[in-house]
Amino acid sequence: MENNTILVIDDDKNILAIIEMYLKKEEYNVKTCERGDLALQLFRETQPALVVLDVMMPGMDGWEVLGQLRAESSVPVIMLTAKGDTLDRIQGLDLGADDYIVKPFDAKELLARIKAVLRRAGQPEEESERQVSFEGLVISLDNYSVMLDGRQVEMPPKEIELLYFLASREGKVFTREQLLEQVWGFDFFGDSRTVDVHVKRIREKLGEREAWQIKTVWGVGYKFEAMK
Repeated sequence: MENNTILVIDDDKNILAIIEMYLKKEEYNVKTCERGDLALQLFRETQPALVVLDVMMPGMDGWEVLGQLRAESSVPVIMLTAKGDTLDRIQGLDLGADDYIVKPFDAKELLARIKAVLRRAGQPEEESERQVSFEGLVISLDNYSVMLDGRQVEMPPKEIELLYFLASREGKVFTREQLLEQVWGFDFFGDSRTVDVHVKRIREKLGEREAWQIKTVWGVGYKFEAMK
């Protein structure tokens, strides 16, 4: 049976009520929580398909909750934030958020984003070409894993998908906009900095290699380059 449970975490009861009403109209099973620390336990009990998480909460804030979620799960997370500045968005993406929406927001827009993120998370990959290998590096979409020198590298799904997309098209240059379309989907609501954040995180985890690298093509975008 398809998991249609969504966990909404926000200390504002009015916002919780509005989101819950709209989601239930779309026949989602909705769980709500007003505190970050309690939300983690509720998450473990309900295993939702997606989490909507407010940033500004008393006690354990949304950033800390997101960090703990990412330590134990790759569940899609949409952040709610009262701040629309770039640094705030990058912090969320850097910690592993899948999308973000700025308060005040239109509930219909949030619903559209939830559907888009769930759609991307549930898209089956093509049966062919699900694994690529280079010296010391194996990227597999069969089990969403990255192996580096025989050890598994922990990455959230979107980082694996981006790395796989570039590596499976070795030598080809893609603009940030093309990567957003191909990896995140046409209905993604973020901007091109999303790509930069994910590339930065991938580079940090894989380290510098002479045999291969994700190379920045200045003024254009990125490519995966392997030494011949």
